[in-house]
Amino acid sequence: MPILVITGTGTEVGKTVTTAAVAASALAAGRTVAVLKAAQTGVRPDERGDADEVARLAGAVTTAELARYPEPLAPGTAARRAGMTPVRPYDVVQAAHKLAVEHDLVLVEGAGGLLVRFDEAGGTLADAAEALRAPVLVVATAGLGTLNTTELTARELRRRGLELLGVVIGGWPDSPDLAMRCNVTDLPEVAAAPLLGAIPMGVGTLPPPEFRTEAPTWLAPRLDGNWDADAFRRRATNGPRAD
Repeated sequence: MPILVITGTGTEVGKTVTTAAVAASALAAGRTVAVLKAAQTGVRPDERGDADEVARLAGAVTTAELARYPEPLAPGTAARRAGMTPVRPYDVVQAAHKLAVEHDLVLVEGAGGLLVRFDEAGGTLADAAEALRAPVLVVATAGLGTLNTTELTARELRRRGLELLGVVIGGWPDSPDLAMRCNVTDLPEVAAAPLLGAIPMGVGTLPPPEFRTEAPTWLAPRLDGNWDADAFRRRATNGPRAD
């Protein structure tokens, strides 16, 4: 798995922190890692972007960012409004292949969900993943509504013949509600793919050394971690009942 595409079921689902956890776990396993941010939106030229945040948390990763647009919009829309050149799936493919030459693992992080448009032709992260023939990791939310968006994402991946490596819950709270506890069982079913991790809420604020130490405990062995999905499911489903 030299290239892994990481997408979310939407925005603000914990995709960047999950990418950092995957990178940190791979580094701890002795692998060299590069992180490619296809398009960064809503960030000024002098601000830190998602790839920078992954490096801050995970450690010694190579970072690359193909484009940066000032407004917090879909990349295609943000590029058009700024009068800037859009990112195209071909650009993502070329950059990922170049990074894969010198790294054991390249993590390609999208912007928003799988079908968010990059350009006026409707190019998406899904198109890039299809050209790369790379597996895709889906980051999903824990709560109500996640089953629908996760299944829609999984169906599109299957329609394209792409491998859905698994699902990671991008933010697991200390006190999950009933829907969240039920979703631990239902997410793998609707995705037809394994649950490969659960990232605790708020870990992006941890000191980086602590983040790097803890990251493998949030991810399954398939992602270089030691997280046990069955044990997590038992704990979640046996939690306190809702009033």
